[in-house]
Amino acid sequence: MGKPGKSGKSGTVGKTGKDAVSAVTWAAQVERIRKMLGQTSFRTADGAALAPDEGFARWRDDTLEVRARNGAIFFIGNGASASMASHCSADLAKNAGVHTQVFSDLSLITAISNDLGYENVFREPLRRRATPADLLVAISSSGRSRNILLAAEYAGSLGMKIVTLTGMAPDNPLRAMGTLNVWVAGATYGLIETCHAALLHYWIDAVTGAGGATSGARAGAAAGTPVGAPTPAAAGRRPGGK
Repeated sequence: MGKPGKSGKSGTVGKTGKDAVSAVTWAAQVERIRKMLGQTSFRTADGAALAPDEGFARWRDDTLEVRARNGAIFFIGNGASASMASHCSADLAKNAGVHTQVFSDLSLITAISNDLGYENVFREPLRRRATPADLLVAISSSGRSRNILLAAEYAGSLGMKIVTLTGMAPDNPLRAMGTLNVWVAGATYGLIETCHAALLHYWIDAVTGAGGATSGARAGAAAGTPVGAPTPAAAGRRPGGK
């Protein structure tokens, strides 16, 4: 973490050294995040753009379909994205009764990394556990992490649905590998990670019925069901563990 910037302005923060950026006020930082979230891009596998409400509705419906057929949702990420993967895996399992898996066990990580290389740390357990009925959520700020790309490639070959969350360059390779691709127009890890966390929580709230009154596209819209409201598929199901 960098030292506070010497901007001479009250309420400003900044970094020093090679990561130095212009000091900004807290209000300006909030505005940056608001703008990034407002410009979030949703695209299908063939590159077709979706409105945010339609993108979230597809993501919600795909999740409910996985639950209905007793599939699993796998989460993968590195660093802060790994923490988000673990947290969202727990939330979705506990609050929505969806079977989830995240590869955060130290013995598993170190064994695969030592024997097969860290680039296979996600692909190898997916190869042993995943089925075409499952869904992969791949979180990567850069969209270029080799271990994430290999896992997404395998999931695609298996016929799994894939949701990618990326940032940085709009042409990052992971953004072209999902059945639904969510991209944040940001250039710094912290801001992208902040936006990814907000997007993931909104999706989970939509699945559990705890979200706002955003109109649903696809099946939800046809039934007059808002994204944040329970769907018929969700009725009568008790939340379960991982």
